[in-house]
Amino acid sequence: MRKTVDNIFKKKVDKFDKSSENAFTENLKTVLLAILIALVIRSFLLEPFRIPSHSMYPTLRVGDYLFVTKYTYGYSRYSFPGGLPLFKGRIWHSLPQRGDVVVFKFPKNTHTDFIKRIIGLPGDTVQMKEGRLYINGKKVEREENGRYIIDEYLSIPEFYHKYTETLPNGVEHQILELSDDERIVDNTEEFVVPENAYFVMGDNRDRSDDSRISVGFVPQENLVGKARFIFFSHDDSGSIFKPWTWFHAIRWRRFFRGIH
Repeated sequence: MRKTVDNIFKKKVDKFDKSSENAFTENLKTVLLAILIALVIRSFLLEPFRIPSHSMYPTLRVGDYLFVTKYTYGYSRYSFPGGLPLFKGRIWHSLPQRGDVVVFKFPKNTHTDFIKRIIGLPGDTVQMKEGRLYINGKKVEREENGRYIIDEYLSIPEFYHKYTETLPNGVEHQILELSDDERIVDNTEEFVVPENAYFVMGDNRDRSDDSRISVGFVPQENLVGKARFIFFSHDDSGSIFKPWTWFHAIRWRRFFRGIH
Protein backbone atom coordinates (compact mmCIF):
# COMPACT_ATOMS: atom_id res chain seq x y z
CA MET A 1 0.00 0.00 0.00
CA ARG A 2 2.82 2.39 0.99
CA LYS A 3 4.62 1.64 -2.29
CA THR A 4 1.50 2.42 -4.32
CA VAL A 5 1.07 5.82 -2.56
CA ASP A 6 4.74 6.63 -3.16
CA ASN A 7 4.38 5.81 -6.85
CA ILE A 8 1.29 7.99 -7.18
CA PHE A 9 3.08 10.87 -5.39
CA LYS A 10 6.15 10.42 -7.60
CA LYS A 11 4.03 10.54 -10.75
CA LYS A 12 2.37 13.75 -9.56
CA VAL A 13 5.74 15.33 -8.76
CA ASP A 14 7.11 14.27 -12.16
CA LYS A 15 4.01 15.68 -13.85
CA PHE A 16 4.39 18.95 -11.90
CA ASP A 17 8.09 19.20 -12.82
CA LYS A 18 7.35 18.62 -16.50
CA SER A 19 4.50 21.13 -16.41
CA SER A 20 6.78 23.74 -14.77
CA GLU A 21 9.51 23.00 -17.30
CA ASN A 22 7.06 23.40 -20.19
CA ALA A 23 5.75 26.66 -18.73
CA PHE A 24 9.31 28.02 -18.34
CA THR A 25 10.15 27.00 -21.92
CA GLU A 26 7.02 28.67 -23.30
CA ASN A 27 7.69 31.85 -21.31
CA LEU A 28 11.28 31.91 -22.53
CA LYS A 29 10.11 31.50 -26.13
CA THR A 30 7.64 34.36 -25.67
CA VAL A 31 10.32 36.66 -24.26
CA LEU A 32 12.79 35.79 -27.04
CA LEU A 33 10.11 36.32 -29.69
CA ALA A 34 9.22 39.71 -28.18
CA ILE A 35 12.90 40.71 -28.22
CA LEU A 36 13.23 39.56 -31.83
CA ILE A 37 10.15 41.52 -32.91
CA ALA A 38 11.42 44.63 -31.10
CA LEU A 39 14.81 44.33 -32.82
CA VAL A 40 13.18 43.91 -36.23
CA ILE A 41 10.95 46.96 -35.68
CA ARG A 42 13.87 49.04 -34.38
CA SER A 43 16.18 47.99 -37.20
CA PHE A 44 13.80 48.12 -40.15
CA LEU A 45 10.79 50.27 -39.28
CA LEU A 46 10.76 52.72 -36.35
CA GLU A 47 13.24 53.83 -33.71
CA PRO A 48 12.48 56.20 -30.81
CA PHE A 49 14.76 59.13 -29.93
CA ARG A 50 14.77 61.83 -27.24
CA ILE A 51 15.77 65.44 -27.94
CA PRO A 52 18.56 66.42 -25.48
CA SER A 53 19.55 69.91 -26.69
CA HIS A 54 18.21 73.31 -27.85
CA SER A 55 19.68 73.11 -31.37
CA MET A 56 16.38 72.33 -33.17
CA TYR A 57 14.06 74.85 -31.47
CA PRO A 58 11.34 75.79 -32.29
CA THR A 59 10.68 72.60 -34.32
CA LEU A 60 11.90 70.21 -31.64
CA ARG A 61 12.24 70.97 -27.95
CA VAL A 62 14.26 69.40 -25.15
CA GLY A 63 12.12 66.62 -23.71
CA ASP A 64 10.45 65.70 -27.01
CA TYR A 65 10.34 61.98 -27.80
CA LEU A 66 9.97 61.14 -31.46
CA PHE A 67 9.86 58.27 -33.90
CA VAL A 68 12.26 58.01 -36.83
CA THR A 69 11.44 55.87 -39.85
CA LYS A 70 14.40 53.66 -40.72
CA TYR A 71 13.20 52.62 -44.19
CA THR A 72 12.86 56.10 -45.72
CA TYR A 73 16.43 56.31 -47.01
CA GLY A 74 17.11 52.59 -47.18
CA TYR A 75 19.55 50.80 -44.91
CA SER A 76 23.22 51.05 -44.05
CA ARG A 77 25.36 49.47 -41.34
CA TYR A 78 24.15 52.21 -38.99
CA SER A 79 20.55 51.10 -39.36
CA PHE A 80 21.30 48.18 -37.06
CA PRO A 81 22.21 48.05 -33.35
CA GLY A 82 25.94 48.42 -32.84
CA GLY A 83 26.59 49.55 -36.41
CA LEU A 84 27.90 46.15 -37.42
CA PRO A 85 29.80 46.34 -40.75
CA LEU A 86 27.55 43.85 -42.52
CA PHE A 87 27.87 45.70 -45.84
CA LYS A 88 29.08 48.98 -47.32
CA GLY A 89 27.00 51.94 -48.48
CA ARG A 90 23.20 51.80 -48.54
CA ILE A 91 20.74 49.30 -49.95
CA TRP A 92 17.19 49.96 -51.23
CA HIS A 93 17.93 53.62 -50.73
CA SER A 94 16.10 56.75 -51.82
CA LEU A 95 17.58 60.23 -51.68
CA PRO A 96 16.79 62.70 -48.88
CA GLN A 97 15.10 65.94 -49.84
CA ARG A 98 16.23 69.40 -48.90
CA GLY A 99 14.43 70.35 -45.69
CA ASP A 100 14.13 66.82 -44.29
CA VAL A 101 14.79 66.53 -40.55
CA VAL A 102 17.12 63.55 -40.15
CA VAL A 103 18.85 61.53 -37.47
CA PHE A 104 22.42 60.56 -38.33
CA LYS A 105 25.57 59.22 -36.77
CA PHE A 106 28.08 61.93 -35.87
CA PRO A 107 30.89 61.45 -38.44
CA LYS A 108 33.64 61.86 -35.83
CA ASN A 109 32.06 59.45 -33.35
CA THR A 110 29.49 57.08 -34.79
CA HIS A 111 28.32 56.04 -31.32
CA THR A 112 26.60 59.45 -31.06
CA ASP A 113 23.29 60.36 -32.73
CA PHE A 114 22.58 63.88 -34.01
CA ILE A 115 19.39 65.38 -35.40
CA LYS A 116 19.44 68.30 -37.87
CA ARG A 117 17.77 69.57 -41.03
CA ILE A 118 19.23 68.86 -44.47
CA ILE A 119 20.13 72.17 -46.11
CA GLY A 120 22.70 71.27 -48.77
CA LEU A 121 22.59 68.40 -51.26
CA PRO A 122 25.55 66.86 -53.12
CA GLY A 123 27.11 69.47 -55.44
CA ASP A 124 25.52 72.47 -53.67
CA THR A 125 27.42 75.43 -52.32
CA VAL A 126 26.30 76.67 -48.89
CA GLN A 127 27.37 79.81 -47.06
CA MET A 128 26.24 82.11 -44.24
CA LYS A 129 26.79 85.83 -44.78
CA GLU A 130 25.70 88.33 -42.15
CA GLY A 131 23.25 85.82 -40.72
CA ARG A 132 21.62 84.98 -44.05
CA LEU A 133 21.74 81.57 -45.70
CA TYR A 134 22.94 81.33 -49.30
CA ILE A 135 22.49 78.16 -51.36
CA ASN A 136 24.18 78.01 -54.75
CA GLY A 137 24.88 81.72 -54.55
CA LYS A 138 21.27 82.75 -53.93
CA LYS A 139 19.98 84.22 -50.68
CA VAL A 140 17.32 82.03 -49.07
CA GLU A 141 14.12 83.95 -48.36
CA ARG A 142 12.94 84.39 -44.80
CA GLU A 143 10.11 86.34 -43.17
CA GLU A 144 10.11 87.45 -39.54
CA ASN A 145 7.03 86.36 -37.60
CA GLY A 146 7.58 87.44 -34.03
CA ARG A 147 9.76 86.80 -31.05
CA TYR A 148 10.50 83.54 -29.28
CA ILE A 149 11.69 82.91 -25.73
CA ILE A 150 13.51 79.78 -24.55
CA ASP A 151 13.31 79.58 -20.77
CA GLU A 152 13.21 75.83 -20.14
CA TYR A 153 16.26 73.81 -19.18
CA LEU A 154 18.21 77.11 -18.96
CA SER A 155 19.35 79.20 -16.00
CA ILE A 156 18.80 82.44 -17.94
CA PRO A 157 16.06 82.86 -20.60
CA GLU A 158 17.16 83.60 -24.18
CA PHE A 159 15.24 85.92 -26.52
CA TYR A 160 15.16 85.19 -30.26
CA HIS A 161 13.85 86.50 -33.54
CA LYS A 162 11.65 83.86 -35.19
CA TYR A 163 11.54 83.55 -38.99
CA THR A 164 9.82 81.42 -41.58
CA GLU A 165 12.52 80.32 -43.99
CA THR A 166 11.68 79.05 -47.49
CA LEU A 167 14.23 76.70 -49.03
CA PRO A 168 14.78 76.59 -52.83
CA ASN A 169 12.48 73.57 -53.22
CA GLY A 170 9.62 75.41 -51.50
CA VAL A 171 9.92 73.76 -48.08
CA GLU A 172 8.98 76.22 -45.32
CA HIS A 173 10.17 75.83 -41.75
CA GLN A 174 10.72 77.92 -38.65
CA ILE A 175 14.16 79.11 -37.55
CA LEU A 176 15.46 81.14 -34.60
CA GLU A 177 18.20 83.79 -34.60
CA LEU A 178 19.64 85.66 -31.63
CA SER A 179 21.06 88.14 -34.14
CA ASP A 180 22.64 88.18 -37.60
CA ASP A 181 26.17 88.62 -36.29
CA GLU A 182 26.33 85.90 -33.64
CA ARG A 183 29.73 84.22 -33.35
CA ILE A 184 31.30 82.48 -36.34
CA VAL A 185 28.08 80.73 -37.44
CA ASP A 186 26.64 83.83 -39.15
CA ASN A 187 29.66 84.41 -41.40
CA THR A 188 31.27 81.31 -42.86
CA GLU A 189 33.35 80.17 -45.77
CA GLU A 190 31.61 78.80 -48.84
CA PHE A 191 31.12 75.06 -48.42
CA VAL A 192 30.92 72.76 -51.43
CA VAL A 193 28.95 69.62 -50.57
CA PRO A 194 30.77 66.51 -51.85
CA GLU A 195 29.21 63.54 -53.61
CA ASN A 196 27.20 61.17 -51.39
CA ALA A 197 27.14 63.65 -48.50
CA TYR A 198 24.87 66.34 -47.04
CA PHE A 199 25.14 69.72 -45.34
CA VAL A 200 22.97 69.96 -42.21
CA MET A 201 21.97 72.78 -39.89
CA GLY A 202 19.92 73.20 -36.73
CA ASP A 203 16.80 75.36 -36.80
CA ASN A 204 18.14 77.26 -33.78
CA ARG A 205 20.83 78.79 -35.95
CA ASP A 206 22.95 80.43 -33.25
CA ARG A 207 22.86 77.48 -30.84
CA SER A 208 23.60 74.57 -33.14
CA ASP A 209 26.78 72.57 -33.69
CA ASP A 210 26.27 71.44 -37.28
CA SER A 211 27.99 71.32 -40.68
CA ARG A 212 29.20 74.90 -40.13
CA ILE A 213 31.28 73.83 -37.13
CA SER A 214 32.40 70.37 -35.96
CA VAL A 215 29.87 68.09 -37.66
CA GLY A 216 31.11 68.79 -41.18
CA PHE A 217 29.54 67.02 -44.12
CA VAL A 218 27.36 64.02 -43.27
CA PRO A 219 28.08 60.92 -45.39
CA GLN A 220 24.99 59.29 -46.87
CA GLU A 221 25.95 56.07 -45.10
CA ASN A 222 25.59 57.81 -41.71
CA LEU A 223 21.89 58.58 -42.13
CA VAL A 224 19.77 56.62 -39.65
CA GLY A 225 16.33 57.79 -40.73
CA LYS A 226 13.80 60.58 -41.12
CA ALA A 227 12.14 62.20 -38.09
CA ARG A 228 8.38 61.75 -38.46
CA PHE A 229 6.35 62.65 -35.37
CA ILE A 230 6.52 63.37 -31.64
CA PHE A 231 4.82 60.73 -29.49
CA PHE A 232 5.59 62.15 -26.02
CA SER A 233 6.92 65.40 -24.58
CA HIS A 234 7.57 67.03 -21.21
CA ASP A 235 9.20 70.19 -19.89
CA ASP A 236 11.41 70.80 -16.85
CA SER A 237 8.64 71.89 -14.47
CA GLY A 238 8.22 68.47 -12.88
CA SER A 239 10.39 66.78 -10.28
CA ILE A 240 11.21 63.09 -10.20
CA PHE A 241 10.80 63.22 -6.43
CA LYS A 242 7.36 64.92 -6.64
CA PRO A 243 5.02 62.65 -8.64
CA TRP A 244 2.15 65.12 -8.33
CA THR A 245 4.08 67.52 -10.63
CA TRP A 246 4.48 65.02 -13.47
CA PHE A 247 1.04 65.57 -15.02
CA HIS A 248 1.58 69.34 -15.40
CA ALA A 249 5.05 68.82 -16.91
CA ILE A 250 3.65 66.86 -19.85
CA ARG A 251 3.23 68.88 -23.05
CA TRP A 252 -0.05 67.28 -24.13
CA ARG A 253 -0.44 69.45 -27.23
CA ARG A 254 2.80 68.11 -28.73
CA PHE A 255 1.64 64.48 -28.75
CA PHE A 256 1.57 62.98 -32.26
CA ARG A 257 2.69 66.25 -33.84
CA GLY A 258 4.27 65.78 -37.26
CA ILE A 259 7.81 67.05 -37.86
CA HIS A 260 8.26 69.41 -40.81
